[in-house]
Amino acid sequence: MWISKKPDILASEITPREVFEQRREFIKAAGLGAIGAALASAGLMNSTRAEANSPASGLQKISDFKKTPYGAGETLTPYEDVTSYNNFYEFGTGKSDPKPQSRLFKPRPWTVSIEGEVSKPRTLSIDDIFKIAPLEERIYRMRCVEGWSMVIPWIGLPLASLIKYAEPTGKAKYVEFISLADPKMMPGVRAPILDWPYVEGLRMDEAMNPLTIMAVGLYGEVLPNQNGAPMRLVVPWKYGFKGGKSIVKIRFTDKMPLTTWVRSGPTEYGFYANVNPTVDHPRWTQSTERRIGGGLFSPRIKTQMFNGYADQVASLYTGMDLRKNF
Repeated sequence: MWISKKPDILASEITPREVFEQRREFIKAAGLGAIGAALASAGLMNSTRAEANSPASGLQKISDFKKTPYGAGETLTPYEDVTSYNNFYEFGTGKSDPKPQSRLFKPRPWTVSIEGEVSKPRTLSIDDIFKIAPLEERIYRMRCVEGWSMVIPWIGLPLASLIKYAEPTGKAKYVEFISLADPKMMPGVRAPILDWPYVEGLRMDEAMNPLTIMAVGLYGEVLPNQNGAPMRLVVPWKYGFKGGKSIVKIRFTDKMPLTTWVRSGPTEYGFYANVNPTVDHPRWTQSTERRIGGGLFSPRIKTQMFNGYADQVASLYTGMDLRKNF
């Protein structure tokens, strides 16, 4: 399954299946006007108009949150792209799988257990978690290891607030995040694609960094199922696979967690997963990326160290070899 030789055509340069199939429909449209309409309806034409990014999903609105300066001036990825082009293997391996395959998923009622090296282990409802700290909207750049990126207006609470509420002991050096693995609601879990449940982890100082949040919404609404409802991890200076979704357990430990992708592909996916454009994935370059939603012919742009958040997080890795600790 793991290919060590770099192909002549980079995987990140291959047109996604969903886009290819949509283009075939575009060709059927007669005239430039019809093609333009088809592009717009597919969410492939970039638009800076606010209405282009307004969700019409019928999901519960989140009204009580504070807008922050994070991401000021960034062009948001259209809502349709954010909610239809997803990595969520519990609902399938294709980027277009999670949206239709997660329709029967029920994110409420929902509880999250706080376990391990804490003074008072406890179980919280998702509504309890909402009350721990004021919700904030943060516009973050998100970079996927395959070479694509998005800009998403997440709504969430600082993970640091949840950690302080959990009262970890002095032995807690890492935080482990465990996702739901329910084969009845998650068809992807029925296949041995990964060693379920999905597990992610952070070092304690990474988890406490002000940029790290537990997201409960986007675009002013609760998270759609395909985006990790009802709560997911967001760490904007790391590659997207670091963001565990539909989390049911948060465990504090003195040992580095054996995370899902480290277990499945240790030569390709490291524990730290920091965005480092100078370190190539064995099968494709990490030096450039393409923004989803920028159109069929959107140019590739240079990937920034730590995804552009170096000023805030580089000090966490002082003295570390970021090629070895990838």
